Amino acid sequence: MITFDEFKKVELKTAKILDAQDIPGADRIWKLTVDIGGEKKEIVAGIKQFYTREALVGRSVVVVNNLTPSVIRGVESHGMLLVAKDGTTLSLLTVDKDMPPGSIVG
Repeated sequence: MITFDEFKKVELKTAKILDAQDIPGADRIWKLTVDIGGEKKEIVAGIKQFYTREALVGRSVVVVNNLTPSVIRGVESHGMLLVAKDGTTLSLLTVDKDMPPGSIVG
């Protein structure tokens, strides 16, 4: 369990996926370039077996924007793409209206 004050530290924002690139030797992850309100970031996401490049580019998704960067398969990831997963089914967390990138989720 975490407190509400701890939860408030998590910065959830909308992001528009601009590009999805292969990472050499990685068959399950994409290197995504996202726009978070005029700021571009790279996020590594293990969703390749669920989404093609064409299905990702242009989508508005929800990301954790203030996560400490981590290196995954040699690529520095500057956030986390949020998904819902149930067994072998995975679904991106998206917004149901046209919201500008960088909108606060909360």
